[in-house]
Amino acid sequence: MRTNEDIKPEERMEDITGITCIYVPVNDVYESIKWYQQNFGCQPTAHNEVKPGMEIAILRFPDQNGQFQEAGMRSTVPAIFLMGGGGGATQAAGSYGFTYDNGYRQPLACFITPRIQEMYNRFKENGVNIITEIPENGPVGPIFSFTDLEGNLFELWQP
Repeated sequence: MRTNEDIKPEERMEDITGITCIYVPVNDVYESIKWYQQNFGCQPTAHNEVKPGMEIAILRFPDQNGQFQEAGMRSTVPAIFLMGGGGGATQAAGSYGFTYDNGYRQPLACFITPRIQEMYNRFKENGVNIITEIPENGPVGPIFSFTDLEGNLFELWQP
């Protein structure tokens, strides 16, 4: 087996520079958009008309000033793709991730925030299904698990 010492990075532009999106299966894209807007502050892009019965939506996050950039990387990265409708995506809604033998369900993704308590309070006020509380002196710092409208499990962490 090769160790890190054996692997020499080439001196060139990196191949992978980040992750652009998370694909989330949902039963109702339109209702899920409203949930993500209310709880994450996301907004749909102009790629798909927002209306009942829609099958896909791309949601983007605001920048540190609460603005949505119109051009460049920040306008698309990161993004959440709400996938419904065709292709059987609705059959997977709420089932993404996996469960360990001990019953622990692994979240689909972990989001980072500089304001975990504020986000936790917002989620509580909005009736979000919070799975775990923020631990005191947790080994990785403040973190909690929650599900979206469809039951997809996520975490929110403050490094």
